[in-house]
Order: sequence, then structure tokens, then C-alpha cells
Amino acid sequence: MTVAIATRNRIAELRRTLRHLAALPETPPVVVVDNASSDGTAEAVRREHPAVGVISLERNLAAAGRNVAVARAATRYVAFSDDDSWWEPGSLQRAAAALDSHPGLALVAARTLVGPGGTADPVNALMAASPLPRDGLPGPRVLGFLGCAAVVRRDAFLAVGGYCDLLGIGAEEQLLALDLAAAGWAAAYLDDVIARHWPSAIRDPAGRTRLQRRNEVLITWLRRPVRVAVAATARLAGQLGRDPHAARALAALAIALPRALTRRRTLPPAVEAQARLLDEISPGRRAPRSAGPRRRPAPRPR
Repeated sequence: MTVAIATRNRIAELRRTLRHLAALPETPPVVVVDNASSDGTAEAVRREHPAVGVISLERNLAAAGRNVAVARAATRYVAFSDDDSWWEPGSLQRAAAALDSHPGLALVAARTLVGPGGTADPVNALMAASPLPRDGLPGPRVLGFLGCAAVVRRDAFLAVGGYCDLLGIGAEEQLLALDLAAAGWAAAYLDDVIARHWPSAIRDPAGRTRLQRRNEVLITWLRRPVRVAVAATARLAGQLGRDPHAARALAALAIALPRALTRRRTLPPAVEAQARLLDEISPGRRAPRSAGPRRRPAPRPR
């Protein structure tokens, strides 16, 4: 098991995360991808944690920076941490055991505890209550996850292309989950695999919200039937005047859409049917993904 971290200009939080990871009994190798930081991140990690692999990028790849870390990893499985998250002792061992025992399982979604008090992230309950068939999996089948709390089968991740570079950060997990399912892989939520998340105060909440709004619709154009994509676009347009982020999200969508359409491929019927079921049982399609300051839509159970 390798732990992969993509980071940008959060050296203080990254130092804390690396201390926690270094104390794990599993002693996993760690790879840090520095997304063109300007705060000396790469140099500090190399100096303070010489055992950690560091990859310095010349430009910010955002979530797609994780792909670089996974490609570098030499292990069968890769666990993702953000620079403000880490793993509970024993969790990586349990995730690896589940992946070993279930060859069709590509991703383990962990239970996430937020902040010093260990508040349960609301998405834990959503994934635990997944209505989709378990089919012998070690936990509820899901079609979504938190990026800072997931373990993947490296070969499956790379085979579907990892995180899409069109999305940046915001809902990028949803597209990866769809692509894994379309390729025939399963993802499961395991309550005894635990990630700790202390959301960083260094963030752009308004920018993240606009990107999230755009990406939710962009993903429908990338993978869902045209009628679904048109309806999602109409919903975003209908928020103009009510949602202060809608206009800029819609403008960003218009810019990104031509490139996205060149990568469009619809889901297999069985996966689309599951996605439609989730549309029907999630009328709002938006819930907080973190009990901390960072707010993102909840992953959708598969």
C-alpha cells in the first residue's frame, strides 16, 4: 500500500499529515505530488521527510496530480490522503485485506471523521444506507466517495484514466466512480476503514462552489444521456438570480463543454440504470460532504 498526496501551498497542514502517516504501523511508502506550490512545499518535504517521494510539477494539475502519484507507486494498492487528512492505524491493513479477498473490488470508501472531535462526516451515513445490491461485497456498494478517504486498486485506477484533468477539484470523484463502474469494477464502503480529516482553512470557498456547480453538470455531458445533461444544464440556468454562483458556473461550463464533448462516452445500460435510481432518490442532488468548513456535494451511493 502506498499513500498518495496531491498538495498545493499548504505546507503546515502537510507536515501534520506526514507526521501521522509516519506513525502508522503499516509503514506505507508515501508519495507527495506538489502542484506547483510557491511556499517551498517540495523542498520542505525533501528536507524533513527524506523517505517520502516528492514529485514537483511545473503547473497545477489539481486532482489529476493524484494520477502522477499513482503512476509512481510500486504497490498493488494506493490510499489517497489530502494534505489535511490521514489514516487511522490499522485501516490500510483492513482495506488491503478487503481488496485481496474481493478481486472485483477496485475501491474502498472509508468512514471519515472530521476535526479534533472526530465528528462523523454526513456522507458516512449516506454510503452506509446505499440502496444498491451488495452482491457479496464486503460493504455497501457505492458509486461515489470522498477523495481524501479512499483506497484504490492501482491497475484499475490507471486503466480508466484516473482523475479527469478537465474537472480540477470538485465532484471529480463522481466521474471516477462512474468510470470504474462502467469498466466492470465495484466500489464498497467499509465502516472499519477510517480516515481523519481536519479541513484546511486555506481555501477559496466561493471558487470551489462555482467549480463544483460546473462540474456536476459537465459530468452529465461527459457520461450521461443527452436528456439528463440538458436537464442538468437547465437546472443550473434556472438558478440564475437566486444562486450567486450560478452565472459564473454556467459561463465556465460553456467554456469547458466543447472540449468535454470530445471525450464523451455514455455509461453501459446497467450503470446508467443505477445512476437514474440515485437521481430519483436524491431529489436535491446536493448535500454537505464535510462536517468541517469545506462543503462539497455528497458522493452518490452505488
